[in-house]
Amino acid sequence: MNRFRRFQYVEIGSLEKQYRTNLINTLSGFKSVQLCGTVNRKKISNLAIFNSTVHIGANPPLLGIVFRPPSVPRHTLQNILDTGFFTLNHVHKYILQQAHQCAARYGEDESEFNAVGLLEEYTGTIPAPYVKESLIKVGLSFAELHEIKANGTQLMIGKIEEITVPTHVLGEDGYLDLQRAGSLAIAGLDGYHSTEKLVRLSYARPGSTPEALQGFTA
Repeated sequence: MNRFRRFQYVEIGSLEKQYRTNLINTLSGFKSVQLCGTVNRKKISNLAIFNSTVHIGANPPLLGIVFRPPSVPRHTLQNILDTGFFTLNHVHKYILQQAHQCAARYGEDESEFNAVGLLEEYTGTIPAPYVKESLIKVGLSFAELHEIKANGTQLMIGKIEEITVPTHVLGEDGYLDLQRAGSLAIAGLDGYHSTEKLVRLSYARPGSTPEALQGFTA
C-alpha cells in the first residue's frame, strides 16, 4: 500500500472545488486566527475573522493581511481604505464560536459585534473597535495595499499604532507567551487548535548547537 499521495499541478486544478480548497488551505500549516475590527463611513462597526495575518517587519512595526480578490464587496477592506484604521484581536476558546460566526455574510449596515454577541472597545488612540473579550489586541493604521497579480488577492499592510497585552504573558525580553494567553491557531478555514509550547531555542550561529533558553521549556 502506498503511504503517500502525490498531486501534480494539472491534477490539483481538476480536483473537486471543496476538496481542493481544504487541501490547499491546510497545506501552509497552522496559522494565527484573529478578528479584524473596523467601522464604515456610517460609524457602523464590522468584525471579520482572518487566518492570513503575516509579520512584515519589526522596525517599523508592520503587519499584513491578505484579502481575497474584490469579486464581491469586501466590507473590511473598504472600511480600512475609507477610515485608515483597523484592529487585530487574538481569538481564544471562550470566544471561538462567536469568532467563527463572524465569517457569515452579514449586510454592510449590520454589525457583527451585535450579531454574534461580542463587545466593542475603544481606547481613543484609533477610531477602530477592539474586541473587549480578546486578550491580545493590536491597533493599526493603513500603510500600503498591493495586488498579487498571480491570483488577484490583495496584501494590506498596516502600521502598528498600539498594542494591548496582559502583563502575565509578556516576558522580560518582550516575548509573548501565546499559550498562556490562550491564543488559538487554525488549519484551513474551520479547524481550530490550541497550542503546546515545546521550547525556545538560543540564537542560531554557525558551528554551535542551539540550546534551550532557561525557563522556556515545556
